[in-house]
Amino acid sequence: MPRETDAQRLLRMIEYEKPLWARGLAVAGIDEVGRGPLAGPVVTACVIVPQDRLVPGVNDSKKVAEHKRERLFEQLMDAASYARTGWRSPRVIDEINILNATKQAMEEAAADAVNAHFLIDAVTGLRLPGEATSIVHGDALSYMIAAASIVAKVTRDRYMIELDAKYPEYGFARNKGYGTAEHIAALKKYGPCPEHRRSFIQGILA
Repeated sequence: MPRETDAQRLLRMIEYEKPLWARGLAVAGIDEVGRGPLAGPVVTACVIVPQDRLVPGVNDSKKVAEHKRERLFEQLMDAASYARTGWRSPRVIDEINILNATKQAMEEAAADAVNAHFLIDAVTGLRLPGEATSIVHGDALSYMIAAASIVAKVTRDRYMIELDAKYPEYGFARNKGYGTAEHIAALKKYGPCPEHRRSFIQGILA
């Protein structure tokens, strides 16, 4: 099969948005990054890009090369009428679990997008200031969710690179807090730092 062009992907990825735009609604995408890592925060984003300002090339952040994500992030932040992130720290993740921390961060990111219709990647049961639709694998199917995934991913990656300067032994700039062999070996050698999720590393340090 021929490779999908950016223009073809754009048309495919606004199928959820089009009927909502037809109703005159602002459409917001919500996604998260960082549910699985051993260290660092979970970061969510809520993004609204007006229909006449869509940025070509947007896709699920996991499918976009880092240099292209950085460029798309800047373009999306310029084009968006609303872009906000929500964060929950490792301490909060340990206290209330990763799903509840993610939900809180999503609600925080969306709090000021009043009367938008929210398209959310898989998560349900959120308290939002408007109607909501949950879409499984939404970051690959919805433009707005994909845009939110890029904003959340770049925001979190930049923060993890900052943490690498503070805790260089763990390789956060490379692994972004995920449980790579290098990261796990460093954990066993040096023990955890304040950015580690204690509930995630109990088995590793036992």
